[in-house]
Amino acid sequence: MTDQIKDFILVHRLRPGDLMPSEAELCAELEVSRSSIREAMRTLAALDIVEVRHGHGSYVGQLSLAPLVEGLVFRGVLGAGDDLAALREVVEVREALDLSMAEQVCTALAGTSNPALHDLVHTMELRSDAGEPFATEDRAFHSELIARLDNALVGQLVTAFWEVNTVVYPRLGLSPAVGLDETARAHGDMLRAAEGGDPDAYRAAVVRHYLPLRRSLGTEAQSARSAP
Repeated sequence: MTDQIKDFILVHRLRPGDLMPSEAELCAELEVSRSSIREAMRTLAALDIVEVRHGHGSYVGQLSLAPLVEGLVFRGVLGAGDDLAALREVVEVREALDLSMAEQVCTALAGTSNPALHDLVHTMELRSDAGEPFATEDRAFHSELIARLDNALVGQLVTAFWEVNTVVYPRLGLSPAVGLDETARAHGDMLRAAEGGDPDAYRAAVVRHYLPLRRSLGTEAQSARSAP
């Protein structure tokens, strides 16, 4: 039934935010019972394919990656006893995504001046000098970089994987305040490489960006294995 409703959305070229037919209209259109429609709509709502607004009807959902984030968060927390393997995999995917976009980012920013991004880097450096984490600025930096590209899906993926990290870390009692100075400097190197149109230097900076996080996860995994 969920497939039939998705087909209905596609056939009628409905877009996110568009009003869906009423429950009775869907029953007549698809020739199924109300209970089948309700069950299917609950499933699709959990996937953000539809949005049910009680008292106002149902709408096509925003088709976000929120369900992916929830699944990865659960996987990351559940895999905490397995040497943090699930969380390390998320970090590896984040890094691979950043590396894969090096050419596009450098093409988009080459020869440009980006005061807002430089301000974010400066704030990260100040916070690192004070021994303070800078998750908000870090996320804003990556989001702004990807926003320069004509690829909405990449932006959603970057945000999704970032959210997984920021939710899972505190749940597992992991400290984000590791290698702050290295990470802050790496952001500056990424930005300068992008503005200089140098994808090789950009990729090298991305690798430096993730080194502290990789080391942290490796240390935590080793501690977990050594614990009685």
